[in-house]
Amino acid sequence: MENVLVAGATGTTGKIVVDLLKESQYFEPVAMVRKEEQKSQFENRNIKTVLADLEKDVSKAFHNIDKVVFAAGSGGKKVVEVDQNGAKRMIDAAGNNNINKFVMLSSRGADAPDEAEDLKDYLWAKHNADEHLRKSQLNYTIVRPGALNNEKPTDHITITKKLEEQGEISRADVAQVLARVLHDDVANKTTFEMLQGDTLIGKALEKTDHL
Repeated sequence: MENVLVAGATGTTGKIVVDLLKESQYFEPVAMVRKEEQKSQFENRNIKTVLADLEKDVSKAFHNIDKVVFAAGSGGKKVVEVDQNGAKRMIDAAGNNNINKFVMLSSRGADAPDEAEDLKDYLWAKHNADEHLRKSQLNYTIVRPGALNNEKPTDHITITKKLEEQGEISRADVAQVLARVLHDDVANKTTFEMLQGDTLIGKALEKTDHL
Protein backbone atom coordinates (compact mmCIF):
# COMPACT_ATOMS: atom_id res chain seq x y z
CA MET A 1 0.00 0.00 0.00
CA GLU A 2 1.13 3.52 -0.77
CA ASN A 3 1.21 6.21 1.90
CA VAL A 4 -0.71 9.32 0.81
CA LEU A 5 -0.10 12.61 2.60
CA VAL A 6 -3.33 14.63 2.70
CA ALA A 7 -2.80 18.38 3.17
CA GLY A 8 -6.01 19.98 4.37
CA ALA A 9 -7.10 16.80 6.13
CA THR A 10 -9.22 18.73 8.66
CA GLY A 11 -11.16 20.56 5.94
CA THR A 12 -14.54 19.42 4.65
CA THR A 13 -13.23 17.88 1.43
CA GLY A 14 -9.96 16.70 2.96
CA LYS A 15 -11.78 14.71 5.64
CA ILE A 16 -13.76 12.85 3.00
CA VAL A 17 -10.55 12.10 1.08
CA VAL A 18 -8.97 10.68 4.23
CA ASP A 19 -12.03 8.50 4.85
CA LEU A 20 -12.00 7.18 1.27
CA LEU A 21 -8.30 6.34 1.44
CA LYS A 22 -8.82 4.62 4.80
CA GLU A 23 -11.29 2.27 3.09
CA SER A 24 -9.01 1.73 0.09
CA GLN A 25 -7.01 -1.44 -0.44
CA TYR A 26 -4.33 0.52 -2.31
CA PHE A 27 -3.65 3.58 -0.16
CA GLU A 28 -2.94 4.47 3.45
CA PRO A 29 -3.83 8.06 4.40
CA VAL A 30 -1.51 10.25 6.45
CA ALA A 31 -3.47 13.26 7.71
CA MET A 32 -1.39 16.44 7.78
CA VAL A 33 -2.56 18.70 10.62
CA ARG A 34 -1.39 22.08 11.86
CA LYS A 35 -2.12 21.73 15.58
CA GLU A 36 -1.38 18.99 18.09
CA GLU A 37 -5.04 18.91 19.24
CA GLN A 38 -6.19 18.06 15.69
CA LYS A 39 -4.41 14.70 15.76
CA SER A 40 -6.83 12.80 17.97
CA GLN A 41 -9.79 12.89 15.56
CA PHE A 42 -7.69 10.78 13.19
CA GLU A 43 -5.56 8.75 15.57
CA ASN A 44 -8.70 7.56 17.40
CA ARG A 45 -9.59 5.81 14.13
CA ASN A 46 -6.10 4.40 13.54
CA ILE A 47 -5.27 6.98 10.88
CA LYS A 48 -1.68 8.19 10.86
CA THR A 49 -1.03 11.90 11.33
CA VAL A 50 1.86 14.27 10.81
CA LEU A 51 2.28 17.78 12.19
CA ALA A 52 3.14 20.51 9.65
CA ASP A 53 2.20 24.11 8.93
CA LEU A 54 1.80 25.26 5.31
CA GLU A 55 3.22 28.66 6.25
CA LYS A 56 6.47 27.07 7.47
CA ASP A 57 8.86 24.30 6.44
CA VAL A 58 6.85 21.19 5.53
CA SER A 59 9.70 18.88 4.56
CA LYS A 60 9.47 16.77 7.75
CA ALA A 61 5.95 15.72 6.75
CA PHE A 62 7.29 13.73 3.81
CA HIS A 63 8.99 10.88 5.64
CA ASN A 64 7.92 7.58 4.05
CA ILE A 65 5.32 9.27 1.79
CA ASP A 66 4.56 8.00 -1.73
CA LYS A 67 1.89 10.40 -3.01
CA VAL A 68 0.22 13.69 -2.03
CA VAL A 69 -3.27 15.16 -2.15
CA PHE A 70 -3.34 18.92 -1.67
CA ALA A 71 -6.86 19.78 -0.51
CA ALA A 72 -5.93 22.64 1.81
CA GLY A 73 -7.40 26.11 1.63
CA SER A 74 -7.36 29.29 3.65
CA GLY A 75 -11.05 30.00 3.16
CA GLY A 76 -10.10 33.33 1.57
CA LYS A 77 -8.17 34.57 4.61
CA LYS A 78 -4.58 33.86 3.53
CA VAL A 79 -4.73 33.13 -0.17
CA VAL A 80 -1.11 34.03 -0.90
CA GLU A 81 0.38 32.48 2.24
CA VAL A 82 -1.60 29.20 2.14
CA ASP A 83 -3.32 28.62 -1.21
CA GLN A 84 -0.31 29.79 -3.19
CA ASN A 85 2.91 29.66 -1.16
CA GLY A 86 1.80 26.76 1.04
CA ALA A 87 1.06 24.74 -2.07
CA LYS A 88 4.43 25.69 -3.55
CA ARG A 89 6.20 24.54 -0.37
CA MET A 90 4.41 21.19 -0.65
CA ILE A 91 5.32 20.85 -4.33
CA ASP A 92 8.99 21.64 -3.69
CA ALA A 93 9.17 19.20 -0.77
CA ALA A 94 7.45 16.55 -2.90
CA GLY A 95 10.07 17.05 -5.60
CA ASN A 96 12.88 16.74 -3.08
CA ASN A 97 11.39 13.48 -1.79
CA ASN A 98 10.72 11.77 -5.13
CA ILE A 99 6.96 11.67 -4.64
CA ASN A 100 5.25 9.51 -7.28
CA LYS A 101 2.20 11.71 -7.83
CA PHE A 102 0.89 15.08 -6.63
CA VAL A 103 -2.87 15.62 -6.82
CA MET A 104 -3.89 19.27 -6.60
CA LEU A 105 -7.39 20.44 -5.73
CA SER A 106 -7.61 23.68 -7.67
CA SER A 107 -10.62 25.66 -8.88
CA ARG A 108 -12.48 26.30 -12.06
CA GLY A 109 -11.29 29.64 -13.45
CA ALA A 110 -7.71 29.20 -12.22
CA ASP A 111 -6.55 29.09 -15.83
CA ALA A 112 -7.73 32.68 -16.44
CA PRO A 113 -8.06 34.60 -13.15
CA ASP A 114 -8.41 37.99 -14.85
CA GLU A 115 -11.62 36.88 -16.53
CA ALA A 116 -13.31 36.17 -13.21
CA GLU A 117 -15.85 38.61 -11.82
CA ASP A 118 -14.92 37.86 -8.21
CA LEU A 119 -12.42 35.84 -6.16
CA LYS A 120 -9.60 37.09 -8.40
CA ASP A 121 -7.00 37.00 -5.60
CA TYR A 122 -7.93 33.42 -4.77
CA LEU A 123 -7.89 32.34 -8.42
CA TRP A 124 -4.51 33.98 -8.99
CA ALA A 125 -3.15 32.10 -5.97
CA LYS A 126 -4.48 28.81 -7.35
CA HIS A 127 -3.21 29.67 -10.83
CA ASN A 128 0.31 30.34 -9.54
CA ALA A 129 0.32 27.13 -7.48
CA ASP A 130 -0.91 25.10 -10.47
CA GLU A 131 1.77 26.57 -12.74
CA HIS A 132 4.44 25.79 -10.15
CA LEU A 133 3.28 22.17 -10.13
CA ARG A 134 3.20 21.95 -13.92
CA LYS A 135 6.77 23.25 -14.14
CA SER A 136 8.03 20.79 -11.54
CA GLN A 137 9.37 17.37 -12.47
CA LEU A 138 6.51 15.68 -10.63
CA ASN A 139 3.77 13.53 -12.05
CA TYR A 140 0.56 15.41 -11.25
CA THR A 141 -3.19 15.75 -11.67
CA ILE A 142 -4.80 19.19 -11.29
CA VAL A 143 -8.53 18.96 -10.53
CA ARG A 144 -10.60 22.12 -11.05
CA PRO A 145 -14.20 21.73 -9.86
CA GLY A 146 -16.98 24.28 -10.18
CA ALA A 147 -18.77 25.65 -7.11
CA LEU A 148 -18.68 23.16 -4.24
CA ASN A 149 -21.73 22.11 -2.24
CA ASN A 150 -22.33 19.70 0.64
CA GLU A 151 -24.92 17.53 -1.09
CA LYS A 152 -24.71 13.73 -1.09
CA PRO A 153 -22.46 12.14 -3.72
CA THR A 154 -24.06 11.50 -7.11
CA ASP A 155 -21.11 9.48 -8.48
CA HIS A 156 -21.79 11.20 -11.82
CA ILE A 157 -19.71 14.07 -13.23
CA THR A 158 -18.77 15.84 -16.42
CA ILE A 159 -15.08 16.43 -17.16
CA THR A 160 -13.55 18.66 -19.80
CA LYS A 161 -10.46 20.77 -20.42
CA LYS A 162 -12.50 23.97 -20.13
CA LEU A 163 -16.11 24.19 -19.00
CA GLU A 164 -18.44 26.52 -20.85
CA GLU A 165 -21.36 26.37 -18.42
CA GLN A 166 -21.64 27.36 -14.76
CA GLY A 167 -22.52 24.71 -12.21
CA GLU A 168 -21.89 22.93 -8.95
CA ILE A 169 -20.50 19.65 -7.70
CA SER A 170 -20.61 18.00 -4.29
CA ARG A 171 -17.49 17.86 -2.15
CA ALA A 172 -18.12 14.13 -1.82
CA ASP A 173 -17.84 13.65 -5.60
CA VAL A 174 -14.74 15.86 -5.73
CA ALA A 175 -13.12 13.79 -2.96
CA GLN A 176 -13.91 10.62 -4.89
CA VAL A 177 -12.12 12.04 -7.94
CA LEU A 178 -9.11 13.14 -5.88
CA ALA A 179 -8.81 9.63 -4.46
CA ARG A 180 -9.21 7.90 -7.82
CA VAL A 181 -6.65 9.95 -9.74
CA LEU A 182 -3.98 8.81 -7.26
CA HIS A 183 -3.78 5.58 -9.24
CA ASP A 184 -0.75 5.35 -11.54
CA ASP A 185 -2.80 4.74 -14.68
CA VAL A 186 -5.23 7.68 -14.33
CA ALA A 187 -4.93 11.33 -15.43
CA ASN A 188 -1.14 11.65 -15.46
CA LYS A 189 0.21 15.18 -16.07
CA THR A 190 -3.36 16.29 -16.71
CA THR A 191 -5.48 19.32 -15.79
CA PHE A 192 -9.27 19.25 -16.07
CA GLU A 193 -12.40 21.09 -14.97
CA MET A 194 -15.51 19.29 -13.74
CA LEU A 195 -19.09 19.64 -12.60
CA GLN A 196 -21.85 17.32 -11.56
CA GLY A 197 -22.93 15.48 -14.70
CA ASP A 198 -24.28 12.34 -16.33
CA THR A 199 -21.18 10.15 -16.57
CA LEU A 200 -20.06 7.74 -13.85
CA ILE A 201 -16.86 9.00 -12.22
CA GLY A 202 -14.80 5.99 -13.29
CA LYS A 203 -16.00 6.26 -16.88
CA ALA A 204 -15.38 10.01 -16.99
CA LEU A 205 -11.83 9.59 -15.72
CA GLU A 206 -11.04 7.15 -18.52
CA LYS A 207 -11.14 10.10 -20.92
CA THR A 208 -8.77 12.36 -19.01
CA ASP A 209 -5.63 11.12 -20.76
CA HIS A 210 -7.01 12.45 -24.04
CA LEU A 211 -7.79 15.98 -22.82
